[in-house]
Amino acid sequence: MTVTASTLGTMVPLPLAPAGSLHIADGVAFSEDDEGNGSVFLWGMAAWSWTAGDTAARRLAAVQLAMSKAARQRQVAAAFSVNEDSVMGWRKAYEAFGVEGLIVRRRGPKGPSKLTEDKAAELRRLRGEGLSLAKVAEATAVSTDTVRRAIAAAAVPPVTGGAAAGTLLPLARPAERSSERAAARAGELAEAPPVICEGAALPLAGALLALPGIVATGLLEVASAIYGTGRYVAGLRRSAFYGLRSLILSIVFACLIGEPRAEGLTRLDPIDVGRLLGLDRVPEVSTLRRRTEELAAAGRSAALFERLAQHHLISHEEASGIFYLDGHVRAYHGGREIGKAHVARIRLAMGATSDTWCCDGNGDGLLVWASAPGASLAGELRTVTAEIRSLVGERARPTICFDRGGWSPKLFAELSLSGFHLLTYKKGRSELLARAAFFPAVFVDGVGNHHAYLLSDRPVEIPYDSGKRFFSCREIVRLDEATGHQTQIITTRADPDPAAIAHQMFSRWRQENFFRYMRAHYGLDALDTYATTSDDPDRLVPNPARKTADAALRAGRHALSQAERTEGAAALSGRGADEEIRGAFADAIAEVDRLAAAARALPKKVPLAQVRPDAVRLAPERKRVFDAIRMATYNAESALARMLGPHYARAEDEARSLLREAFRSPADLEIVGNELHVRLLALSAPRRTRAIARLCEDLTETKTVYPGTDLTLVYSVRAGQ
Repeated sequence: MTVTASTLGTMVPLPLAPAGSLHIADGVAFSEDDEGNGSVFLWGMAAWSWTAGDTAARRLAAVQLAMSKAARQRQVAAAFSVNEDSVMGWRKAYEAFGVEGLIVRRRGPKGPSKLTEDKAAELRRLRGEGLSLAKVAEATAVSTDTVRRAIAAAAVPPVTGGAAAGTLLPLARPAERSSERAAARAGELAEAPPVICEGAALPLAGALLALPGIVATGLLEVASAIYGTGRYVAGLRRSAFYGLRSLILSIVFACLIGEPRAEGLTRLDPIDVGRLLGLDRVPEVSTLRRRTEELAAAGRSAALFERLAQHHLISHEEASGIFYLDGHVRAYHGGREIGKAHVARIRLAMGATSDTWCCDGNGDGLLVWASAPGASLAGELRTVTAEIRSLVGERARPTICFDRGGWSPKLFAELSLSGFHLLTYKKGRSELLARAAFFPAVFVDGVGNHHAYLLSDRPVEIPYDSGKRFFSCREIVRLDEATGHQTQIITTRADPDPAAIAHQMFSRWRQENFFRYMRAHYGLDALDTYATTSDDPDRLVPNPARKTADAALRAGRHALSQAERTEGAAALSGRGADEEIRGAFADAIAEVDRLAAAARALPKKVPLAQVRPDAVRLAPERKRVFDAIRMATYNAESALARMLGPHYARAEDEARSLLREAFRSPADLEIVGNELHVRLLALSAPRRTRAIARLCEDLTETKTVYPGTDLTLVYSVRAGQ
């Protein structure tokens, strides 16, 4: 055949890699059959090959592929269905020992194991008869470690998954959605439906572990009720590829993975996060910001928080008897003129915004609202009681717990009359009680931990209105015998056990941990928007001129005191006050009188417009939308951490770190009938893997449906991991 220009244009180029191979990088493809025979192709040529069972040759292919920089190490790890740390370890072994370092050798004892099935049954039988580990080991001529392994093997079920992952394509790419994007641009698509991408070892797919918790918070359900669904979403200007569900879950998964700010999406692979949404990619940062700004324009964040709080209290009745209240100051580092506030954690007064947060008895987030500049916690108590009353009803008598910043006996009396119990620390100096006034008390919490206290319990009356009235309450004092420090607690609760009240007061650390964790992992201090709104020009603020006049008055009084000391010293010496001293003294008195009159002539506070006419406040609406999603995500993670408790010995200290590891781990996704199977890969330690496997069983029992589909989520850990 003669090749001409006309025939050349119609010829189809030969493929660079065999059909069915996996694309790793530009010009690099990976192929492996069901038996384990595989090859790596570079621009269509087989560069490395191995046969089934030749582990060293397979590892050598991965190492040389990474060392040649034909593909990134992360891409190599995903193609070979291993962790990136494994590839790194193979490279180190190859550099140190060559190919010999890649050979799999049996670790540990080379002889037959003493722990046969019969021996394990014997060990468990003797242990069941009440013998100690040492006695069982002595009677059976094995070590105590062997006894422990036999007992643990019986107590913990094997880590298994569903169907074998060998039939799934590693690092599968999501389905192309170009036609739906075109339909969205034409206004013919309300929201792209989720299409699950099945595949093996999909990066970050472990974040789907949080979906039952997210669904339990009611976040998606409440947001749909508040903002609408389909083509009728409040604030969104038109139908689009990314609808309300996609926007919310994008923020949720970004928080779980560790990038809670919108710009953090640029540090994540858009395809990896897109798989979690059932889409081909996650929204770009500009898209996410634009769409959330459209939601903020609807002005419904207050209703969103209120409905989320109602849903939360219905689901957590055990935590609805006490509410923790505290303020959070968010420092502002921009160039706009906003009000100042004291940032306690850095001990500075600077431009900042203040929010008041309310948490439930578990320390989970419930409500938040923006505080006016300069507002005190005592002033916010009236707002929080009105909000809580609307949530719990008129008949309930909940307890509000706060720190000394809310101290106001007059307000306490008002709140007590309106049906609230109070729990706070006493402010001001108090007379120390004698050691004989204290008695031991123990409180056992919900997970069985014992908390021992030395307490004193007595009724007290606190004066207010210049001593004309008194607020009757109960004072519980805790003594720390090691330091002698006494902590005074004031409450209106009448519980017979003072230890229970003391424990609830000292459990305020749960809300402190809420702030600390949200700042570190959920972007609580994120700016989220650069938009501002005008501050109230009539708001009264301290008068700078009065501040200057008061400073001059203090300096004049200091000079007067100096003159008084000089005159007194002269009189004591017997010389009397000469004309110069008397003149200086008279001048100082006259100057103080003049400065005092000048200061009194100036008002202490003036309207903001006179002092800072350019003052603005940060627009709160979009920040509140983000905070509502972050709060619900935190609450979902908290619920999972509590579920881990029975399965993980160090859950109190490591539950959240274990969950963060699981969220970032790869997993297999496979649809079997009407079920979506999520099989996580093994974690960093066997005990962690076992704990997550048990958690998977509990989450599967919830029968949660993947949002936007009819697929029930089934969780497990991949077999053989």
